[in-house]
Amino acid sequence: MITVEQLCDIESIKNLRNLYCHFFDGQFPEEMAALFTEDAICEFGPDYGGDWVGREQIHKNFADWMKKEGPQYGVMHSVTNPWIRMIDDETANGRWYLHDLRTTEGFENPLILYGIYDDVYKKIDGEWLIHQTRIDFLWPKRYIMEPRDISYRA
Repeated sequence: MITVEQLCDIESIKNLRNLYCHFFDGQFPEEMAALFTEDAICEFGPDYGGDWVGREQIHKNFADWMKKEGPQYGVMHSVTNPWIRMIDDETANGRWYLHDLRTTEGFENPLILYGIYDDVYKKIDGEWLIHQTRIDFLWPKRYIMEPRDISYRA
């Protein structure tokens, strides 16, 4: 049975992923980088620069990527269907459907991609942060890995 504390943790994790979307789309790289642990890893595949390791590299790469995205909110990350699994009091795994859309004119098709975020979260000093994130790409290119093991321990 899930506890009230775990429900609060799950809501905090949901807010964390939502902040990620808002900070990316609003082009706030400093705030976005602060959502990650110091030793975090972003696994975005070969088309998006491979693995980004550590908060410093994550900040730099997101700042560079945001410059290419056009104006603020020119791209919108919509995440749905959260599936959060508590591993222990300080570790959780989450999966989210990703709908990535363009909001600027000049594109016949606003769809950029569909994917699934597969995350590992760590609670550091009472705050949930992203420790690992991966995108399994579903469309337009398919690049999918197996879901992380439910018994994952970082």
